[in-house]
Amino acid sequence: MNSSSVARHTICYPQDRRPFRGLFFGDSPFSFDTPLLLIQLSLCALVAAVIQFLLTPLGQSVFISQILAGVILGSSFLGSKPEFRNLFFPVSSFYIVDTFAYFGVMLFLFIIGVKTDLSLVKKTGRKAVTIGICAFSMPFCLNIMAGQLLTISTPMEPRLHRSIIWIASFQATSSFHVIVCLLADLKLRNSALGRLAISSSMISGICSWIWVTILFTGKQSVHMKMQHSFPIVLLAIGIMVSFSIFIFRPIVLWMIRHTTNAKSLKESYVCAIFVIVLGSAMFGELLGQHFLFGPIILGMVIPDGPPLGSALVHKLEFFISSIIMPIYFVVSGASIDFSTISLRNFAIIELLALFALVLKIAGVMLSSVHCKMPVIDALYLGLIMSNQGIIEVIVLGQAHATGLIDKQSYSIMVISIVFFTGILSPIVKFSYKPFKKYTASEGLTIQHADPNAELRLLACMHYQEQTPSILNLLEASYPHPQSPIYYYVIHFVELAGRSAPVVVAHHPRMRDLSCLNESDHIINALRFFEHGHRGKVAVFPFTAISPYASMHDDACSLAAEMRVSLVILLFHKHPMIHVSEGEASAIRAVNHNIMKKSPCSVGILIDRGIMNCTASILSHTNVYRIGIIFLGGPDDREALAYARRMSKNPNVSLTLVRFVDSDMQSAYSGDMEQDLNMVNEYREVDMMNERCLYQEESAKDSMGVVSVIRRMTIFFDLILVGRRHDNDSPLLAGVSDWNEFPELGCLGDMLVSLDSDSKASVLVVQQAITRESKLDNPEYIRENSSDVLDMQSNDARVWPAPRQLP
Repeated sequence: MNSSSVARHTICYPQDRRPFRGLFFGDSPFSFDTPLLLIQLSLCALVAAVIQFLLTPLGQSVFISQILAGVILGSSFLGSKPEFRNLFFPVSSFYIVDTFAYFGVMLFLFIIGVKTDLSLVKKTGRKAVTIGICAFSMPFCLNIMAGQLLTISTPMEPRLHRSIIWIASFQATSSFHVIVCLLADLKLRNSALGRLAISSSMISGICSWIWVTILFTGKQSVHMKMQHSFPIVLLAIGIMVSFSIFIFRPIVLWMIRHTTNAKSLKESYVCAIFVIVLGSAMFGELLGQHFLFGPIILGMVIPDGPPLGSALVHKLEFFISSIIMPIYFVVSGASIDFSTISLRNFAIIELLALFALVLKIAGVMLSSVHCKMPVIDALYLGLIMSNQGIIEVIVLGQAHATGLIDKQSYSIMVISIVFFTGILSPIVKFSYKPFKKYTASEGLTIQHADPNAELRLLACMHYQEQTPSILNLLEASYPHPQSPIYYYVIHFVELAGRSAPVVVAHHPRMRDLSCLNESDHIINALRFFEHGHRGKVAVFPFTAISPYASMHDDACSLAAEMRVSLVILLFHKHPMIHVSEGEASAIRAVNHNIMKKSPCSVGILIDRGIMNCTASILSHTNVYRIGIIFLGGPDDREALAYARRMSKNPNVSLTLVRFVDSDMQSAYSGDMEQDLNMVNEYREVDMMNERCLYQEESAKDSMGVVSVIRRMTIFFDLILVGRRHDNDSPLLAGVSDWNEFPELGCLGDMLVSLDSDSKASVLVVQQAITRESKLDNPEYIRENSSDVLDMQSNDARVWPAPRQLP
């Protein structure tokens, strides 16, 4: 090759166009492009996964793991060794690796756009707008002023002197996606603080993107060296935005109208969208815009959630985030060389980064306190919104490519992002305890509720097939004009294709397009029931779209806000609803978390099929038979209080079965006086009703209890039982060792697991723990340090055979 035709700094290498034939033909996979790319992808994904596995218990996000993987494989560590670099990342592979990495970034930003709900901007309140604007404007303005002062007072290199203002401005930016991902890692998306952070970050993120777009557009127009170049660039942006809104979005809406659910989405629709995304990237490159601009805009105009948004996210997100994105961080990490960083430049840029961090926290706190937020909540909100992540790294990479900042400044700024994010995230994770706000007062139980006031109940459901069960239980609760029931119903839907969780309150005669078609059937059934019991029942349906890991926050916050006395959960197993094992385990974990953190009493309904009939179970001529097993304790008293309300229904018969040991003492050692008072009150007051019965059963051990329960289950349609009992009682000795479902307690698990002909449904009741009992109990606090537990069931456990009574 003629040397005069080769540009300066060009590296030439021989190119072997032979296909890779395999090891048996003597070909090395490290000498061919395709197998080498696969090896690089595997290595980067493996290192990132290992680091994430090690750092997740320390409260670190996925971003920290991926950027550390890039640094480790980059030129500062393993990449500095010629043997490793020439084997895994030779110079000849850089072009292909860069192309593949940026292709992954393009699809990653497209997915971020799909998951972004622009309607949050309209729904954002004045508080979120104030906090979001202050979170951007205060550090942006003051940090630029600080950078200007440094250029005057501190000697620095010419390159840093030219870019110090841009460095200060980039350190003040933030991203909606980064904050949402951080809240997801911290399991705070459904909390009140998390929702405020999401709304506020949407505003601050929009301000940041406006500034970044203006800056890059201005820089590009300067390089065009043409008169009136800035309007030309704006025209190109306007063409892309107009195409996205007026052409692409109607096409997408037409696809959605012809798609009933995510599973029925045609592959031709997905292929057409991908082709348009690639075309938008090419359009941006041809008109001088960055190729990432078009896919972001196209992603934002696609409606988030099912059927289309969730399907696109489901098809792409895991592969891109876990396989392709790690190699982008390796490419970015290769640009970080610690040996070339000047200590003076490092100190100047880190000083600006620290100043920007303090200003962000101060801006959020001042605006939050101005909006009458508690200072401690304002502090945690400031810590959350001060985090930066992958979006900021991508922006810095583009700033480096366009010459706004130099390579050394880019490296230092990436290091500062990793350092501050690695500190802030664990601080919030291990110090902020949102469960404390769900502690109960003494009145949020049925036992302590005013019998002459309205009863407030909250039902949580996951499938529309569960609607008859919760309606029949509501009717059995006996709503009447003197004591009506306020019935709050949450339909939980797993978060898919969205970044932020959504809670929709369905008001009468108002249809919210953001709810799913499945919720419509539930709402119609609830409205029909309310119409048939006018003056007795008021129904308030909600749809909560959130991840399983934080669904309990929606239920607990609504229960606390509405001062509900009982939360009704549906058992994760149902004879008429067939779900996958993974989905059932997730629902079981949600139930467990609600039982741990609920501010009021909780009941788990195990429907054996009787309550699931579409017709009312109380409209038949036969009496609905309810039994309650009473051993003593607060949970049993709460179950008895609920059952006593049911007994007022003229179509209900109630039988109280009280177990005593052979010495005719209560089976519960604590609160014996309260147990006796409540039982005596039932015998003196409720048994004036001929449909209320009382029966005592004597037993010596757990075998006797099992035998009696097995014998009595066939006589009832619904059995109420408390969840927690005294484990030292001889009647329960050894029972907990065979407990397959701990969330049901000993007796509830026994009723569900017994192999009998009974079709009786079971309601396991847990009375609310008061504020003092929760906060003074170290074991409770230790149990609540983690939200989602491993709810593995032991299907091999078998109940012992009952002893035959004489």
